[in-house]
Amino acid sequence: MEEVDDKLEIKFRLNDGSDIGPKAFPDATTVAALKETVISQWPREKENGPRTVKEVKLISGGKVLENNKTVKDYRSPHSTLVDAAVTTMHVIIQPLVSAKEKKPKDGDPKMNKCVCSIM
Repeated sequence: MEEVDDKLEIKFRLNDGSDIGPKAFPDATTVAALKETVISQWPREKENGPRTVKEVKLISGGKVLENNKTVKDYRSPHSTLVDAAVTTMHVIIQPLVSAKEKKPKDGDPKMNKCVCSIM
């Protein structure tokens, strides 16, 4: 029986098409730790880099990955990838919105205004 490799080569694809990595991560690595890697290795010349783990979303295989899960949790048992293949995870940055920005303004005419037309 073949010995299962407990590491996964991952590269992170940024929204402009550039990559961070690839780098090998053990199966026990959490998604939150992957996000911390993205933050620490974010290219300095790029604007609007993430500051916290909550601002980063990782997408792999069409799924948004949860912080508390591990790399092993997202490995597919039916994967057709060879051992030497690199997994690409897409990085989405969503800056946090402060409470002041979320709060609706009383004088905002767009709030609670119906724009439907019934004919």
